[in-house]
Amino acid sequence: MKTLAKIPVTIITGFLGAGKTTLLRHILENAQGRRIAVIVNEFGELGIDGEILKQCSIGCTEEEAVGRVFELANGCLCCTVQEEFFPVMRDLVARRADIDHILIETSGLALPKPLVQAFQWPEIRNTCTVDAVVTVVDSPAVALGTFAAYPEKVDAQRQLDPNLDHESPLHELFEDQLASADLVILNKVDQMPQVALAAVRSQIESELPKSVKIIEASNGQLPLSVLLGLNAEAELHIDARKTHHDHEPHEEHDHDEFDSFSVDLPEVEESTLLDALTGLVQRHGILRIKGFAAIKGKPMRLLVQGVGTRFDKHFDRAWKADETRQTRLVIIGQELDQAAISAELRSTLA
Repeated sequence: MKTLAKIPVTIITGFLGAGKTTLLRHILENAQGRRIAVIVNEFGELGIDGEILKQCSIGCTEEEAVGRVFELANGCLCCTVQEEFFPVMRDLVARRADIDHILIETSGLALPKPLVQAFQWPEIRNTCTVDAVVTVVDSPAVALGTFAAYPEKVDAQRQLDPNLDHESPLHELFEDQLASADLVILNKVDQMPQVALAAVRSQIESELPKSVKIIEASNGQLPLSVLLGLNAEAELHIDARKTHHDHEPHEEHDHDEFDSFSVDLPEVEESTLLDALTGLVQRHGILRIKGFAAIKGKPMRLLVQGVGTRFDKHFDRAWKADETRQTRLVIIGQELDQAAISAELRSTLA
């Protein structure tokens, strides 16, 4: 009986808005026959990223694609590996003959090291290996010294553990994401001059072992030969990579300070929607807004993703004949007044 090789797993990490989902979409759209399973992990009751990825062409029908996108929506993977991650991996391993690669997109605020360590468990290590941890860096934000867009809002989110007293937690999380990386992508390089980019590269290099490669990208456009097949076996050496957030066994790691909720709205005018969302972020300290919008008079659905007051948008696909044309958004932040935000948004768009 032929022994099946271990399934290679690529873990993609990085701050909110760095371009992780765009990178995943690029990989799936250029899979070239590879049978890829995806685990998407985001805060929010509604699986926006999962729905985005289900639209990608991965060499199978839409019904089959749904079965290959596993979404964990209950917090970040470093907290839910026992409750959700292991059952999902067990299901994938049962289908290992049909899978060539697994991609995992972590939450933008997740710590990658505990997830990699989960691949040391006997139930997983015998069937899967971490091909690489890929850290996506928001290059313009690093050039500004903020590491993420609107750092004051993200920084407030980092007060996740009452036992930690970090002077600069956002920078420390950034260092932790780099510490676990086997490959670092300097993303959005088209948005900055070469002098600033060189300074960012120099800064990143100073925080990495020489064995970790750094590559540049715009919108995650990279050859799959660069992203997959690195054979890093990260689970074998992750324990030696020291991070600011290393935990003792069984130590609690509480992420309950995050709030997220979804809002359903009718068809809207595009400019009115974006103005309304920008105002909400400014008044309520919202960290991220993401979702789909039904734009009046447009046959296609508008994908909206915002970090702070910076919003990216594009029409992703036509509405299906049996779909209800509606706007659906996920709002993520800390100590959010769901009722007030929902009412204000509906009133503004009325």
